Amino acid sequence: MSAAPTRPGLRLAAGAIAVALAGLGTLPAPARADSVKASQFYEDALKRFERQDVDGAILQLKNALQQDARLLSVHVLLGKALLSRSEAAAAEVEFNEALQLGISRAEVVVPLAQALVAQGKQAEVFKRAVLSPEGLPDATRQALLLVRAGASSDLGDAARAQTLVEEARALAPQQPASWIAEVPLRVRARQFDKADAAADRALQLAPRDPEALYQKATIAHVQSRLDDALRGYEQVLAVDARHLEAQLARAGILVDLGRQDAATAALQALLKQAPNEPRALYLNAVLAERRGDSAAASQALRAVTTQLDPVPMDYIRYRPQALMLNGLAHYGLGELQKAKPYLESALRQQPASPLSKLLAQVYAAEPNPERASEVLEGYLKAFPGDSQALVMMASLQMAQGRHARATALMQEALRGRDAPEFRTALGLSLIRGGQLGGAAQELEKAFGKDPTQTYAGLSLATLYVRSGQTAKALAVADRLVQQQPRNPGVWMMQGAARQAARDVAGARTSYQQALQIDAALVEPQLALARLDTTSRNFDAAQARLDGLLRTDERNADALFERALLSEARGQTGEVERWLAKAADASGPRQTRADQALVTWLLKQDQAGPALEAAKRLLGKAPEDTQANITYARAQLANRDVNGAKATLGAAARRAGFEPQPLVDIAALQLAAKDPAGAAYTLDKALGAAPQHVPALALSATVALAQGQLPQAEKQARQIIALQPAQATGHLLLADVFQARQQVAQALESLRKAHEVQPSSGTLLALMQALSRQEGGNKAAGELAERWLRSRPADLAAWKALGDSQARTGNFAAARKSYDSALKLRPTDVETLNNQANVLIRLGEVAAAVPLADQAVSLAPRNASVIDTAGWAHHLAGRADRALQLLRDARLRDPANPDIRYHLAAALAKAGRTSEAREELAAALKSPSFTSVKEAQALSQTLR
Repeated sequence: MSAAPTRPGLRLAAGAIAVALAGLGTLPAPARADSVKASQFYEDALKRFERQDVDGAILQLKNALQQDARLLSVHVLLGKALLSRSEAAAAEVEFNEALQLGISRAEVVVPLAQALVAQGKQAEVFKRAVLSPEGLPDATRQALLLVRAGASSDLGDAARAQTLVEEARALAPQQPASWIAEVPLRVRARQFDKADAAADRALQLAPRDPEALYQKATIAHVQSRLDDALRGYEQVLAVDARHLEAQLARAGILVDLGRQDAATAALQALLKQAPNEPRALYLNAVLAERRGDSAAASQALRAVTTQLDPVPMDYIRYRPQALMLNGLAHYGLGELQKAKPYLESALRQQPASPLSKLLAQVYAAEPNPERASEVLEGYLKAFPGDSQALVMMASLQMAQGRHARATALMQEALRGRDAPEFRTALGLSLIRGGQLGGAAQELEKAFGKDPTQTYAGLSLATLYVRSGQTAKALAVADRLVQQQPRNPGVWMMQGAARQAARDVAGARTSYQQALQIDAALVEPQLALARLDTTSRNFDAAQARLDGLLRTDERNADALFERALLSEARGQTGEVERWLAKAADASGPRQTRADQALVTWLLKQDQAGPALEAAKRLLGKAPEDTQANITYARAQLANRDVNGAKATLGAAARRAGFEPQPLVDIAALQLAAKDPAGAAYTLDKALGAAPQHVPALALSATVALAQGQLPQAEKQARQIIALQPAQATGHLLLADVFQARQQVAQALESLRKAHEVQPSSGTLLALMQALSRQEGGNKAAGELAERWLRSRPADLAAWKALGDSQARTGNFAAARKSYDSALKLRPTDVETLNNQANVLIRLGEVAAAVPLADQAVSLAPRNASVIDTAGWAHHLAGRADRALQLLRDARLRDPANPDIRYHLAAALAKAGRTSEAREELAAALKSPSFTSVKEAQALSQTLR
């Protein structure tokens, strides 16, 4: 496509459309109850897609999503169908949805990378952790490497691109893909002889491969041998009439050759296949200009603005080309005011004058703390000693999570004048930075010097409550109440202190007193609702919270309390909804709901959504230690180990010398397989607090991981000396003995741990060690039975006993143990799943099905749980439901041979023999698995 437009800006607009479309998607269809009907829609869509009825496939897939929006197989196939129709942004949405729902990344990395490249997001192919080639099967790895090679070339790194092609070729030297991928790299480098050689080699390996034919034609095209190129593209279309790139290139040549009727017909056919293809829209605009049809040209420009205007500015502002595109499109349409915000890229600077302080307050109230800080920084350069500006700046820094900077500012202010309000601000900054000891000292000085420093008193009392010093907290709160009996805030503090001291009646009186002073206050009502929740007076709590939400449906605190109430009531499905609402309603720097939402999603095994929520959290508080820790947890849940390491390193620097945050960080560093980083972080913690037991315990664990057994033993014995009545040291000592293969000593330490601190944890550790010994399962079972005779409400022990019995094949006994566990917690997913498997082994499939279904409803992303349910439905003769579940499980865990065997069996029963063979072949690559004999037998029947 080399024809030049006559309207200024059209070529630029067409080149930017792909970028502009990045990130545009649709809301997922609402989930419905009929999953069997959804499965039937999917199977029909799969058949349509296989015979290249893409439109029909998409229609049926959308029908499936209307029935059940959580089906992995539907999202994957829909993504592929949309991508084949050049709807790359929509395809990306589907692939990302599949990842969020828990699909194995190997299933979607290649089409997801292709969708990103098609939108001009080449850099993201390398940035997204999910698109790392490491750990992928060879065929998938090769395909992804080739997509990366093309992206590298787009980014101007030809050497890296060629290296990636050669790396891919080494995985499969006799396949044409790497030779095909090399052609555009050579063409970009103007190495036409090498490009021809690569295309010829690809055609030797696959003479009728449409991609090889297409790349051969492109060589002639870029050399302006248009007739040769046109013949080449027509050869491609003779093999594959729906080859989009060949259709576009052919249409472009027809435009260049002035064959407008043929070009118009080609574009009409192309746009029928891919109605949102930006290059086709561009060519339509060119043709409209050439024939003087300004209305059609405007319509092409309107297509750009229609796609980009609904995209939030916060999203589009990071895509300069898209901003330029929409600005020019609006400009071309004469919409200058609409063009202006897209074309402007900087804010005007304000002069450094005392007015800056007032202006900073205005920005802070918007709220726009970044802009406010910017203005104040300019002012402080001119007036560095202005204490008022320093206090304002410190407050802004705290609001943005930059606690170290806030502390430095207040220390600077105190050097100029020792004022109680400065010490209050310094104390608050130290609290936010986790330096609680220093914070208490500063607040005590401030409150002691000026008891009217109410904020200092409130903060000090809060600090005492957090550290368990309830008597001190009550003393400060009572003093505040005496001084300011008409201040509802001090009554609230007194109520919190009384509640911490377990004086529920007194706490209720304090909160009610605050309400008497001002009946419109929200905080006392929230506090009373919390009291009702903790007292299990759930209806009263809900009535109070619902009343608050009727007044203000976006009250973030009430929404958060509603989430806590739902959790207390066991309404797990409601918790996420209320937390998401609370996070959405929270202010730019309010992170409590965001933190809780990430934690809840991780607890529910929703790694993808948790990561997105964690990104929003970090966007609110990029300098906050806890926000960084939470983000790292989400990164680890999404297997982004390198990203987590970097985040944790930054968090360790921000944590100062507070031992507990450092211990939390080190634990995650250990999970990220960074023992050296964890050791460094723990050394920092122990340097500040040498007898901090959690730091000592984790340091011993790190030493074990690094093979430093003498250090681990020394620290374990140090913990035993510090806490002789706790199990921690003995458990660590047992780990040291296990590492030395001193089995008897390890068992003795575990028995000692259970003796000094009898608990489920020490029991399970001892049972696990016993079960590793010959005949040890019996001893472990007897230990659990003795324990349960006096502690029949120990859920973990019943589960462990059931597991031990199942391992030895005593399924009847295991069934009874799991029944006991389920009486204690009917919604325990692990027990439901294990009991369903036991019932299957006992031949009671009808009883297994409802248990397995319940487990899936509670853990809809767990591949093993989904597999159990699918297998139960298969054995029960419910083919549609079985196939849907087993397809889902296989997409989530394609490396599991038992899952693939189960799917193969269901496919064989459904008459999809070819697919069944593929799944069996994949399963039987594993030398040994639970169902290997059954898989081998099924394989024989399908030959």
